[in-house]
Amino acid sequence: MLDVDRINVYYGAIHILWNVSLRVVEKSIVAIVGPNGAGKTTLLKTIVGLLHPNSGSITFLGRSIHDLDPDKIVSLGVTLVPEGRRLFSQMSVEENLIIGAYNKEARSKLGETLEWIYQLFPILRERKRQLAGTLSGGEQQMLAIGRGLMSKPRLLMLDEPSLGLAPKLIPIIFNVIKKIRDEGITVLLVDQNVHYVLKFVDKGYVMEFGKIVMEGDKEELLKSEQVKRSYLSVV
Repeated sequence: MLDVDRINVYYGAIHILWNVSLRVVEKSIVAIVGPNGAGKTTLLKTIVGLLHPNSGSITFLGRSIHDLDPDKIVSLGVTLVPEGRRLFSQMSVEENLIIGAYNKEARSKLGETLEWIYQLFPILRERKRQLAGTLSGGEQQMLAIGRGLMSKPRLLMLDEPSLGLAPKLIPIIFNVIKKIRDEGITVLLVDQNVHYVLKFVDKGYVMEFGKIVMEGDKEELLKSEQVKRSYLSVV
């Protein structure tokens, strides 16, 4: 579905991503893990068109997208749920969701998609008239994911979906991510909760200093001595 081939990305004169390549197979869950500052968020922003690579290519369903603007990429079926949720705090839950359905196809199926979101996150139906800024952290994360799904993506990218959540809420969020994949939506995510993430993804990539330093399926990464030492607190 997604093929990132040797991209290099700069912020001004600063070289952030170095010959980064990855592949995402349709209807899979793929994780990018690594320390803060490794370039993970930069990679997601580049895929969705907020940044453009200086070299290399990105293709989605066989079409080159690395030189397209974000609205064009979203219309093709790629959506990013950013770190920090970025909700409209003074608007209601339902208003935030409706804003997510801004492309033509999504608008044509707004009611159907909205009902699906409420089935995935029943608490959002209960809170649909409530201001987004008054929700708990877990509810806000559910709303952010729901708003992303309103655009009818084929590839949903999640940046730190478990960040700041109470430990008891993390399994709930990841179980919903599994349900999303089971509905046929491919998921690419970045998350600091490496031990939890690697237990349920199909494939993972490890980024350090703007480079992919390791890749493999979950079994390979969980058995890796480097991953154990660096990210799983195993000596």
